[in-house]
Parts: sequence; C-alpha cells; structure tokens
Amino acid sequence: MSIKPRAPEAAAAVEAPLPAATPALPAPAAAKAAEATVSGIRDGMEEATAAADATQVKMKQGMEKAMKTAEEFVAFGQGNVEAFVKSSQIWTAGAQDLSKQVAATAQSSFDDAMTTFKAMSSVKSLKDMFDLQASFARATLEKTMTESGKLTEASFKLSEQALAPITARVTLAVEKLAKAG
Repeated sequence: MSIKPRAPEAAAAVEAPLPAATPALPAPAAAKAAEATVSGIRDGMEEATAAADATQVKMKQGMEKAMKTAEEFVAFGQGNVEAFVKSSQIWTAGAQDLSKQVAATAQSSFDDAMTTFKAMSSVKSLKDMFDLQASFARATLEKTMTESGKLTEASFKLSEQALAPITARVTLAVEKLAKAG
C-alpha cells in the first residue's frame, strides 16, 4: 500500500489559521444569555411535558375505548350464545311436541285399522267387506291428508319460533355494523 501525496488545496486548508475566538461577553450579557438559554430550556421542557400529558390523555382515552369495545364484543358474543341456547330449547320442545303428535296419529290410525279388521271378520258378504275396506281406505286417506297438513303447519311454525332468537341477533349485528360504518 502506498501513501499518496496530499493535494495542494488540502494542505493549505490544514495549515490555515483558526478563526479568531469569539470575544468574551461582559458579565451582565453572559448572565442574560444564560438566562435566555435556561428560559428556552424551561419552555422546551414545559412544551414537552404538555405534549406528553396530551399523549397520555389520548392513550388513556384510546385504552378506555378499546376496553369498552372489548366489553361490547364479549357481551355481543354472550348474547349470541344465549340466542343459540334459546333456539335449541325451542327446537327441542317443538320436536318433542311434533313427535307426540305423530305418535298420537299413528296410534289413532292403528286403532282405526284394528276396528276395521275386527269389523271385516264379522261381515256376512264379500260386498260388505269391500264396502268396509273402501270406507276405511277413504277415511285413512282423508285423515292422512289432514294430519300431514297439520304436521306441516306445525313444522313451519316451529322453524319460525326456533329461528326467531337467531334472526334477532343477526338483525342486531346488521344494525351495529350499519351504525359503525
């Protein structure tokens, strides 16, 4: 590695005399300058303190808002769980009622069939047996249509009742989103 000679401008800059020192201020002027400096520092510290206080207030407000939002979120979630529980209770009770209705209809149909079978065993003619069987078939068909209509209506009503709590929560969620947006 070789050492390169300095450029003449660089050598001149290094060898140039230093600027003259700032003359010393008289004592009253120095005191004033020191007071001004201390005053400037105090003003800067007051501004920094005020800014820190304002930031602290904003952070506190932000934290309070975040906590309130979290509490609302938890409460909303709890409301959703309660709605699902209520919905399942309605559905379970309704399904039990529908099952009882189906069982009662089946028992009634069985009783009607047994009554018709007993009546068929005591008929005197083939024509009476066919008439009895046609009457039983017609009554069974009418009863089936009536009962299935009732069962369908009860099923729709149960579905509406079971979905009502969930529908209310969805409506509330949509309202909250609309209000937030």
